[in-house]
Formats: sequence, C-alpha cells, structure tokens
Amino acid sequence: MLWLLFLVNAAGTFYGYIWYGNQLQYTVDNHPLWQLVFVPDSPTASLFFTLSLLYLLFPRKGTPSKAFTAVRMGIEALAVVTSVKYGIWAVAMIVGGAMQGDTLEWQHYMLIASHLGMAFEALLYVRFMVFHRLAALLATMWLLLNDTIDYTYMVFPWLPSELEDDLLAIAVFTFGLSIASYLGTLTAWRAKDRIAR
Repeated sequence: MLWLLFLVNAAGTFYGYIWYGNQLQYTVDNHPLWQLVFVPDSPTASLFFTLSLLYLLFPRKGTPSKAFTAVRMGIEALAVVTSVKYGIWAVAMIVGGAMQGDTLEWQHYMLIASHLGMAFEALLYVRFMVFHRLAALLATMWLLLNDTIDYTYMVFPWLPSELEDDLLAIAVFTFGLSIASYLGTLTAWRAKDRIAR
C-alpha cells in the first residue's frame, strides 16, 4: 500500500509541476525569481508527502540523529499541513468557479478527486509521522508566508476567470484555510495518541 501511495504521489507531483508550467514561465518572465518557489502550491505539498512516505518505506535502524529527526519532522509537518490546505483549497476554487459559470471538463473532476485524496491521505497517515506541535506551527507559518506572497505580489495559482472579481474573499478564505489546516492537523495528531492508548 505504501509503495502504491508513493508511486501515485510521485506521479501526481510530477504532473502538478507540468500543470503549473505556464504560470512558472510567466513568473520567470514577469516577476523576481525568488517568487518562483511560491507558485506551485499543490505539487510542492504533494512532494513533501511523497518524501514523507520514504521515511515509512525505509525506516531508519537504531537511534536517529537529532539533525535527521529535525529534518524528518519538518518534512512531515509540511506534508500534512500543506496537503490538507491545498487539497481543500483547489476543490473550493474549482467548485466556486463552476457555481459562477465556469464549464467543468474531465480535468477538473480529476483535480477534485486527486486534491481530496491529498487532504484525506495526509490526515489518515499523520498517525505514522513523528512531528510535534511546534513543527506543525512552523509549517503553518510557511503557509501564511506563502499566502502573503501570493496575494501581495499576485503569484497565487491562476483562478477561473469567473472568480477574478472575488479576489479579496479568496484571499481571506486562503488565510483562514491555513489556520484551519493547522487546527485539523493538530486534531488528527492528538487523535493518534488516543488510538495508541
């Protein structure tokens, strides 16, 4: 099961960066290069989750070093918090665009299914991860920084044209969803302790 998840997430990550290809090129042509890292939100979240699966597939023998543990906690916290946030965000934008008249094609339904899967798998597998509250908080601070860059410099993921006049509401929703993702991650993280008992 872990290998299947790894392959699916790795393929989804690769496809996600291709999906963002035009926006990445537009960013290179029209924005400072440092903003590039803030553009491909969902595939980067998927990348973190894919890397997290490697820790489960290849468990370290013996007592890991503090540096190894710190890196693992950072990656796993980012994997869960960002996957929950962008999994829900993408679905909300697709559905919101459709409610205002955007025509949905097969790719939209594929994106809805894959992004819901991102959020679901992150909350399902959080019980196997080693990060703690502080790591989740730091991951959320990254999300809030990303949100700030997105809506200050206009490098947020391209939206359906039907939603372009709702940008302020979308920005507020995006910031709120970052906080909600943190709270959802903490709830799932605490639940694993109750299950363990």
